[in-house]
Amino acid sequence: MNHPIIQIQHLTKTFGSGETAVHALEDINLDIFPGEIYGIIGLSGAGKSTLVRCMNLLETPTSGTVLVDGQDMTRLSGRALRQARRNVTMIFQSFNLLMQRSCLKNVCFPMELCGIPSAQAKRRAMELLELVGLADKANAYPAQLSGGQKQRVAIARALATDPKVLLCDEATSALDPTTTASILSLLKQLNQTLGVTVVVITHQMQVIEEICSRVAILDGGSVAEQGVVQDIFSNPTTDAARRLVYPNGVRTDHIPSASRAVRISFNGGTVYQPLISSLAIDCGVKVSILAADTRSINGHAFGTMLLSLPEDANEAAKALNYIHSQHNITAEEVEYRV
Repeated sequence: MNHPIIQIQHLTKTFGSGETAVHALEDINLDIFPGEIYGIIGLSGAGKSTLVRCMNLLETPTSGTVLVDGQDMTRLSGRALRQARRNVTMIFQSFNLLMQRSCLKNVCFPMELCGIPSAQAKRRAMELLELVGLADKANAYPAQLSGGQKQRVAIARALATDPKVLLCDEATSALDPTTTASILSLLKQLNQTLGVTVVVITHQMQVIEEICSRVAILDGGSVAEQGVVQDIFSNPTTDAARRLVYPNGVRTDHIPSASRAVRISFNGGTVYQPLISSLAIDCGVKVSILAADTRSINGHAFGTMLLSLPEDANEAAKALNYIHSQHNITAEEVEYRV
């Protein structure tokens, strides 16, 4: 297996001291591998943005290490740190473009800081604007662009130093759904064509669903759960993960009293698996859907559903046996609470 391109070991970050200290991150351990799109998700205040800023030492960790391509960023300072940051660039929710510069000159800016000759920087900037679909906006200014176009310029600028890692801190949060989809598609394309590792910081689960292969869920400054996206979706094991994966939940405290019910989990089977109709056709058993929170990821079904079972014990047993026999589905009986 490849060595991690980013390896975070026992990282903590505390702001302030004494009784007023805020422990933003506590004992974070993560491995991110070359060429993957890795998601970090959590609710507001979970520590996501602090973590991503620790990856390129915009925030200095209180303790722990951050290795990027084998180099310990926490041991660097001055010129060495600035050089290392060229390999770990960042795009932001607010775009952070220089409003007095044209798109072309915005993309040129990091190359100017690196001492690249002007003509060479302009050629490279035009290549990058072409790559993000904005070659025709080279001489436009940020104020003349839409939000999605601004983010594309920001992405082009972040790629100007040929980084190995692109950090995206809530990069789509300020965009409408259609523009968000186009930016995510662009990031996926850049990951595939350039081989750049992408780290996505977000509070939006649909962003994780769309492009990430693995995910870490932050809760209260700690990693609550991490793994392959489909595994987390099929079987979230912590409350923090369940709140994010199924925000609507499948609760029983608001459902009228009945005899028996079963909560089923879809663990990645085909979305075309007609469970409810198959129960009626194959078993002659009718059930009611009391609540559901399901979604399709790459043609596979994930989520949970709460079904009311027949009052007749034999009919209920027949339904349970049928459900348990299905592939990629797990089930457990639950009790109603009035």
